[in-house]
This record gives sequence, C-alpha cells and structure tokens, in this order.
Amino acid sequence: MAVAEIELKTEEIQAIEKLNQTYQAIRNELAKRIVGQEAVLDQLIVSLFSGGHCLLVGVPGLAKTLMIRSLAELLNLTFNRIQFTPDLMPSDITGAEVLTEKRGESERAFKFLSGPIFANVVLADEINRTPPKTQAALMEAMEERQVTVAGTMYKLDHPFFVLATQNPIEQEGTYPLPAAQLDRFMFMVYVDYPPESEEYEILRLTTTRYSAELHQILSKEDIIELINIVRKVRISDDVLDYATKFTRMTRPPDPDAPNFVREWLLWGAGPRAAQALILGAKARSMLYGRYDARFEDVMAIVHPVLRHRIIPNFHAEAEGITTDHVIDMLVDYLPYPGMEVTKKVKKKPFWSRMLRAVFGYSKDGAARRL
Repeated sequence: MAVAEIELKTEEIQAIEKLNQTYQAIRNELAKRIVGQEAVLDQLIVSLFSGGHCLLVGVPGLAKTLMIRSLAELLNLTFNRIQFTPDLMPSDITGAEVLTEKRGESERAFKFLSGPIFANVVLADEINRTPPKTQAALMEAMEERQVTVAGTMYKLDHPFFVLATQNPIEQEGTYPLPAAQLDRFMFMVYVDYPPESEEYEILRLTTTRYSAELHQILSKEDIIELINIVRKVRISDDVLDYATKFTRMTRPPDPDAPNFVREWLLWGAGPRAAQALILGAKARSMLYGRYDARFEDVMAIVHPVLRHRIIPNFHAEAEGITTDHVIDMLVDYLPYPGMEVTKKVKKKPFWSRMLRAVFGYSKDGAARRL
C-alpha cells in the first residue's frame, strides 16, 4: 500500500486532534520554567514524537539540561543524566555483571546491575568528552535499543530517547563524534543566546524564590501510541519526492547536484536524512492538528536534520561557508511548489547565492545585520 493511501482510524484522528491541544498545554507548562527558546523546544518535541534522538549544541548556561529534564517530567518519563568525561567506561553507562552471594547460601552467582542508560530519556551531557569505546556502547543503544554486556543482550525500555549536549567552545581533550554516530541523531539543534528581553525575564525569575511546579500531561502509554500513529500520517507523493530530491542534491557526485554543492561539500546526506525529514514532517503536522504532512513541515526541520549530515570540504571552511549556508542556498535553488508566491523567493544566480551565503546569513539562517 502506498504511503499516501494509509487510512487513519476514527480513534487515531481523535488522538491527533487531542495532541494539538496537548501540544499547546506542553508549551504553556514549559513556559513556567523556560523563558523563550521556542524554536528549540519545538524541535525537541518533534524529535520525541518522531521517536528520534536529538543533539543540542550550545554554550553552557542556556538551560539545555533544564529543558530536557522538564520535558521528561511533563511526559511522565523516567530520566537519567550522564556526565560524560574522558575516563568514563562503557560499563559506567550500560551497567555490569557483579558477583553476588545470597544471605545464608554458599553459592555465588553473577547478577546484572543496570546502568543509567536504562531510562526513557537519557541526557548525555557533553557527549564529545568521552572516548570512542564508550561512544560505541551508546551508539548501540541509540540504534538497536539494546545494550550488550558480557555477551548478553538487554533490551531498553520503550520509548527510548538520547538527548545529548555538546559544548562548541572548549575542544581540548574532546573526541569528535564520528559521522556514523552523528547520523544516529535525528536533529542537531543550535541553542543560541537569548535576546535581551528574554534574558531580563530569566534574571528576574531565577534570582528570586520563584519555583514552578509542572503537571504531567501525557503518560508513557500515550506517547507510545502517538509515536505509532506518526507513521500513519498521510503524505503526498509530491512532498515525498521533494524530500528525496532535496536530500540527493546534497551529494556532490549526484548529477542533479548544483555547482555550489560540488564546490563546497565533501560528503552529502544519506537515506537516513530523508527518513528523518519525512517522519519529522509527519510528527510536526500532528502537533499542529493536521493529518497530512506538507511542504512547510519539511521546510521547518530541514536545517536541524541536515546540518550535521553534510560535510563541508577544506575550501568551504577556508571561505567561512557552513552547512547552514549550503542548506539556505539549496532552499533557494529548489523551492517547493507555491513557495515563490507565498515567500516571494526567486531563484538567484550562483554568484548572488554565494554572496548571500557568505555575508547575509548567520548559522541559524536568520538575516545578519551588516
């Protein structure tokens, strides 16, 4: 059966309509503790209902841990935080078998003691500070939803999300995440400094005795049901084709790739990126109370999906071209039907797009003041 032909049941349609109201309630509850950061929270919520992992990149002190902890509390999910350090071993996160002896008995036996990875939401704080051996153990958990200890596999509880943080400033003593592990993250989300008005409100609230109590909104069973419904959301062949073409155009060897991709990118995104675009678009449409994924849903998540999956070459780094610049240019190069009318975006010549990428955009795609 084609993707666009899947029919939703009456109770599933009612669940989507209820989720739209629930989404507004989640945002209102989070606003009690988190000031601003609407785009970051939106992307976090979309990744959770898509069943994907998320990597948050930002300097310390921007409430990354507080966002994740508050979201887990709202959704009644078990939460564990792991502080990654250079001496962290795989057994420190997966658990280990220990030799035990029952009281009154002489025989001893090995017993598995589970580690902090056994939770619904795992915060991997400063994930790039741990060696590759420990990252490999985490990668197995992210991809297979299981861990292997002493040759025995242990299944993780469902749902399972890894929400990791990375500090872009201090790179001494860090281990850059391999491309294979980065590809396991559905989104890479930039957490930027708050504007002045929001920072004033943060200071006003956090320097007093103000304390916000959050109310549980969804149970674990509700979340599992909604994650399953995401895959049933309708998507037209045109939107599916657009997501496919957009992903393929990031690959320099592709015959349809534009010249700036061949010039500035070393590697493009793989099929997992297109899967993330589709699932994220479906989840976003559900949050907005719709039953079909649209072009606008794909466009809303194209940056967090692709920015860590395309690799710039040395020439791009020397010119100051980031992956977000290339994505901005691809958006102009491949507008979706109706985009020129609604957003008044015209296809510019190559030299104009290059100047716009170098001088006109910041890392999050917003216009920069010159």
